[in-house]
Amino acid sequence: MKFQRQQADDINVNLTPLIDVVFLLLIFFMVSTTFTRETQLEVDLPQASNSEEVTQQATLEVMITAEGEYRVNGKALINAQARTLKMALAKIAQDDVSQPITISADARTPHQAVVTAMDVAGSLGFSKLSITTREND
Repeated sequence: MKFQRQQADDINVNLTPLIDVVFLLLIFFMVSTTFTRETQLEVDLPQASNSEEVTQQATLEVMITAEGEYRVNGKALINAQARTLKMALAKIAQDDVSQPITISADARTPHQAVVTAMDVAGSLGFSKLSITTREND
């Protein structure tokens, strides 16, 4: 008995649909991606040292309590809103934005209160901003 050999069919893989799907995915991701550049604020934190204090011109001091209430040069503000802080700083500075501002905050102060004080100072045009530090024991 002699059996006839079956001929093997050529196996072909059509890559056209695969390439189409890859290109469609590429176009989808390109269209759905947002290309916005987020701005970041660089903060150089000062280090406390035992050096002598340098006398400077009169500074504005913004103190923030643990509850987030503001005091400008020791005087408490009527509320903790940014608009009130802005008016108080503008009144005390009298259009002299060259004087430095020092921000002192309690350790339990919410971060938003400190950021709000920095934003208000920046919006008024103050460029010399410092944050107080505590000397390490």
